[in-house]
Amino acid sequence: MATTAAHPINGAVARMHSLLDELAEVPTWSMGQAATAEAMVDIARLEARVVELKSRTLVHAETVAVAETNASPSVAVWHSNATRSTKRESFRQVRLASGLDRYDVVREALGRGDVIAEQASVICTALNELPDDLDPTVLEQAAKALVAFAEVHDAKGLRVLGRRILEVVAPEVAEAWEAEQLDREEREAEKSAVFRMREDGHGRIKGSFTVPLLVGQMLERALLAFAAPKHQMATREAQEEQSEAPVPVRRPTAQRLGAAFVELVERLNPNDLPKAGGVNATVVVTMTLDSLKDGLAAATLDTGDRISAATARRLACEAGVVPVVLDGGSQPLDVGRAKRYFTPAQRIAMGIRDGGCTARGCDAPPAMCHAHHDDPWSCHGHTDLARGRLLCPYHHRRIHDPEYESDVGGDHQVSFHRRT
Repeated sequence: MATTAAHPINGAVARMHSLLDELAEVPTWSMGQAATAEAMVDIARLEARVVELKSRTLVHAETVAVAETNASPSVAVWHSNATRSTKRESFRQVRLASGLDRYDVVREALGRGDVIAEQASVICTALNELPDDLDPTVLEQAAKALVAFAEVHDAKGLRVLGRRILEVVAPEVAEAWEAEQLDREEREAEKSAVFRMREDGHGRIKGSFTVPLLVGQMLERALLAFAAPKHQMATREAQEEQSEAPVPVRRPTAQRLGAAFVELVERLNPNDLPKAGGVNATVVVTMTLDSLKDGLAAATLDTGDRISAATARRLACEAGVVPVVLDGGSQPLDVGRAKRYFTPAQRIAMGIRDGGCTARGCDAPPAMCHAHHDDPWSCHGHTDLARGRLLCPYHHRRIHDPEYESDVGGDHQVSFHRRT
């Protein structure tokens, strides 16, 4: 009976499997440092060459309608089912195969192992984003230039270079094309700007947003201004304790940026915001006089939502919240006070006197602190420099937290103790 000879690709893949089978039980403990490093680099090149072969085969799979073997709507879906890959990954591989089929220079570099798959994908994407009417010669020059850059740049660097590649190969058209591209992107970004918020029923609001690049970077800078200094101080303290040389300060964590976002919103001055209905964008908190002094009863926001009395007392020290104090008959006793907030001059004087947060052991700088009334404003305390102090946001929360008690020492420092 006649048999069909195996295609060279099938035969080569079978031999690769055979070779890998031989290595399945080979231990690595005997490899030296140099041999291990060399093997890792060679394996990366081998992976790249296999990706090139797979990409060529995927393109051919489209030609011979492999998807029809199981009625899949596309080669990507067929590949996902046949290889147990996620559809997202399969579509990514098919897109890479399509790009390599269009740009021979990139495919050949991948086939030699000169670039890895991640680099090749970025290069193809950059080339696809170039003008459709670009001269083919210029397009080939751009592909060759990016492949050359791949010798010293990773995929992240190539992504940046790819957006500016026309400045290298065709500066005469680069400026006009970049201007057109940026204008289009910015218009689309403005149209797609969205902001969503929803309550989760557990005292939190969750949300998501999409904003133009510049606005996002402005927000990021504002958050880093709150988060970064604290992170740097924590790093310095750790260095002093371990007596080690300075180490680079890492980017603040998502939790630290979240805390910075909370502080940013709490520090917004309603006087700087647009008015709605004739009043500033100010949150009104309604609570009884007993709760404002030292009670536990919850306070009510003008939206109908509820917050703890401790939070309301803390926010009463800052702008942005107007407390409406009620007597036993639910009649308003007081709605704000003309001189409830410390003036900028008083804040500066506090910064010079206190040097930062006055909680014992805390060294948050003055710029990161709130101005707190030692004699609670809710108890008819006055906004006097002598009876005010600086507290960082964390300790400002603690001093209004009913689970803690605090006392001021002769050195003007505040000590905290958890109530038992």
